[in-house]
Amino acid sequence: MSTQTRVLVAEDDRVARDLLCEILRGEGYEVDAVDDGAGAIERVGAGYDLVVSDVRMERSGGLDVLEAFTSRAPETPIILITAFGDVAGAMEAIQRGAYDYVSKPFNIEELRLTVARALERRRLVAEHKVIPSETKTHLQDIVGKSAVMLEVYKLVARVAGSTATVLVEGESGTGKELVARAIHTHSPRANAPFVPVNCTALTESLLESELFGHARGAFTGAVASKRGLFETANGGTMFLDEIGDMGPKMQAQLLRTLQDGEVRPVGGSEAIRVDVRLVCATNKDLDEEVKTGRFREDLYFRINVVTVHLPPLRERREDIPILVAHFLAKLARRERRSPAALSPEALRLLTGYGWPGNVRELENAMERAVAVAKGNVVLPSDLPPEISGAAGTAAALAAGGAATGAAESGLIADRPTLAELERRYIQLVLAENGGNKKKAAEKLGIDRRTLYRALERTGDSGADDGDDDDR
Repeated sequence: MSTQTRVLVAEDDRVARDLLCEILRGEGYEVDAVDDGAGAIERVGAGYDLVVSDVRMERSGGLDVLEAFTSRAPETPIILITAFGDVAGAMEAIQRGAYDYVSKPFNIEELRLTVARALERRRLVAEHKVIPSETKTHLQDIVGKSAVMLEVYKLVARVAGSTATVLVEGESGTGKELVARAIHTHSPRANAPFVPVNCTALTESLLESELFGHARGAFTGAVASKRGLFETANGGTMFLDEIGDMGPKMQAQLLRTLQDGEVRPVGGSEAIRVDVRLVCATNKDLDEEVKTGRFREDLYFRINVVTVHLPPLRERREDIPILVAHFLAKLARRERRSPAALSPEALRLLTGYGWPGNVRELENAMERAVAVAKGNVVLPSDLPPEISGAAGTAAALAAGGAATGAAESGLIADRPTLAELERRYIQLVLAENGGNKKKAAEKLGIDRRTLYRALERTGDSGADDGDDDDR
């Protein structure tokens, strides 16, 4: 790579700034670094090929840097880096013009590839003289900051502004409707209706009447005409949950509606034009359903323009502490009380459980735990039996099992490898410090850079830095 490729790094954390510069210079780039957003903004127009900026800095943040460069040097791609990865940040960054949004502690190889792709995009834009457009919108949260969820957020951000039909795949309880609502909320249709429909809740004949409406006298009991949900959703978004359970007759009618852009009420003689964006969801493998003839191939192609895959909770365990904190705060607001705390032993049980019911099951478990807890601290005994019985050491830990000695505690009772023991201990210290990496590093007797590398090595990157001095 030619040394003429110039990269500007804006990061107020010295350790993170030095690491970024080391990585980028190792790729052969000429790198300049500033310690705040104001310094980066002063360099707009200085001929940088790429800017890598932290989001949260004391003197102007990454979004200010993004705005300055997109308005005055729009050919320069911007990569934003933050310790606070969430759907709001990812969507705002991308929809305001950032090339990508990376969560700390970043994977070094992924960062290298992201930088290379951004520079390649800049080259292509320059060759075709195309200036990327800027879109602004206001955003809300979906909880979770694991790498797989960050990819979901970025995909949602990119498709929200279009009219493309979206298929959300995932097991029950993974939050498919939340994704559908996020797509609607951050789309140009946000002020129009969002209409959710559960395709498994109604028989085929009732679903037909609900979706398309019916004329008076269309069937026994139809004493008056009724608007269908497609009409109700006109100009907005319809969410068809569990579309894989839709019967063959309804599949044919839905396909015709998507092709023609109009609906015909049951028993009616005239078609009604509708403008509805469709987001569908399923917990089934529709590819397999098509192969077996249970789902129409032509409809599948219609609804599967963009696919968003939601991972099960067991594949993003690093999000569990964040989700738990979110649900405890949500319950506290509802009950008008201070949020309950979670004991480290209870957190270990939650992160070790398989969660067949995914995020929905976790939320129910936390509601149950808060309801039965004797005080304002959730203990292992407050968790549902299927969770509290998931580890053989839970009872000893809850009952004060110090008599058995530290060697038989929950960390090493199963005789893990040293690498696994390191991972568990780091996660325990992070949990005890509320996810604050600065405090955790001090407790562990290491610097934050060493902690970042340990987290990258073990594959754990979900905790927040938790204070303004630790981005």
